[in-house]
Amino acid sequence: MMAKHHATHRPVQATTLPNVEMRNTGPSAFFRKLGPGLITGAADDDPSGIATYSQAGAAFGYGLLWTALVSLPLMIAVQLMCARVGIVAKSGLATALREHYSRRLLWFACVLLIIANTLNIAADLGGMAASAELLTGIPRAILVPIFSVLILALLIFSSYESMARVLKWFALALFAYVIAAFLAHPSLAGVLRGTFLPSIQWNKDYLLTFVAILGTTISPYLFFWQASQVAEQEEHIRARFPMRRRRSQMRRTGRELRDAAVDTESGMFVSQLIMFFIVLTAGATLHKAGITDVQTADQAAMALRPLAGPLAYWLFALGIIGTGMLGVPVLAGSAAYAIAEAGAFRGGMDEKPESARVFYGVMVIAMVMGTILALTRINAMKMLLWSAVMNGVLAPPLIVIILMVCNNEKIMGEYMNGIWLNVLGWIAAGLMGVAAVAMIASFFM
Repeated sequence: MMAKHHATHRPVQATTLPNVEMRNTGPSAFFRKLGPGLITGAADDDPSGIATYSQAGAAFGYGLLWTALVSLPLMIAVQLMCARVGIVAKSGLATALREHYSRRLLWFACVLLIIANTLNIAADLGGMAASAELLTGIPRAILVPIFSVLILALLIFSSYESMARVLKWFALALFAYVIAAFLAHPSLAGVLRGTFLPSIQWNKDYLLTFVAILGTTISPYLFFWQASQVAEQEEHIRARFPMRRRRSQMRRTGRELRDAAVDTESGMFVSQLIMFFIVLTAGATLHKAGITDVQTADQAAMALRPLAGPLAYWLFALGIIGTGMLGVPVLAGSAAYAIAEAGAFRGGMDEKPESARVFYGVMVIAMVMGTILALTRINAMKMLLWSAVMNGVLAPPLIVIILMVCNNEKIMGEYMNGIWLNVLGWIAAGLMGVAAVAMIASFFM
């Protein structure tokens, strides 16, 4: 079982868990290690991410490709710290904060998360509706509530694992950007220069886009989600294999941490690979065509024309809707985990609604608030970009809190952060904080 005060969960079916007792080597062993980290990476390329990366490529061509190389080790470090909390503390971040820090710090972190998540849900729902409107002609005002109700129904009456097994195939549409990038015949010199020779511009538009890229890549909702998901998965595995309790705790935890590192590194690499090629594709198509400010979904879809031609709208819409259906449940779920853990309420993605009313109630409230905001007259593509900016502004203090938790001996014991996790974590917090301050200052200069 998990920590005394942590939200409890009902066991899931055995088929949803990796057979951790098997020690095969090779590809099968590698894929068995993939779980919350890979799902986190997939959810990271949500509609907000696609819109932000498309806007970055359209506005600055290949000029922001270098951010993929810079952000990859930073997001791996931050998400790995979150996974380590789930494994060692056997709880989510909010539980660790509740049990070892002041209530003021706990609710400060939860409030930051709720603000970021609500705006992100609204933006993603709006982006999904705008994309679906391209294909169906049905007004956004009708599509937003439909998507919202569908996601809530699937979360309440199904399970996220069941959803992910189906919807991950929609997310594969994102790999179309990899193919489209080559078919667009990008300038090799320009790509290499944009990747390895950063050309930083000290103006409002560049700084805003830079903060948005960091915010949609290193996002607050992923921090809470991964820690809670890893803790929940480890609880289920221990319940399934009770003999593991007789083994050395140190040896078991060490292997779990190594597996979590493989899982997290793989998920973040896939996430950043997709990011790199979306920016590259948009730079080679939209920027080259003179479209430097993406205002509508059909403009963003034009980036896929070299691959799909007239079917570009369909391919773009599948990517947005698929990643939205994967990402929005993570947004609502991370908020629910945080509040349930903060108040020591029962919760978990596999709990029945009647036994976890607060947990599912938070999901419903977050979705309703997001739906209301998505129905405003704000341009859907701009809302996606600004939700990424908000994540970039709110993430730095949360990263500092994660660093505090991961360096607390009472929580992590001998598994406190090593030097490299600390260095990369502080670089992530410092870079995002300085970028956010510079962006805000640029509006007054």
